[in-house]
Amino acid sequence: MSTLALLVLLLLAVVVLLLAAGVAYVVHRHPSWAQPLGAAFAAVMVMATLVGLILAL
Repeated sequence: MSTLALLVLLLLAVVVLLLAAGVAYVVHRHPSWAQPLGAAFAAVMVMATLVGLILAL
């Protein structure tokens, strides 16, 4: 892999961690949002898995 690709992957990892922290904070402050945010997070994870699978092939 090129250096640029590794840097992009690192940036994506940092962004995902920040988004996860933001979701955790929102769910902590507003517990009623836990189920909709959980469903949205599950959908994003499915899409990320599919993208990873496509890129691996």
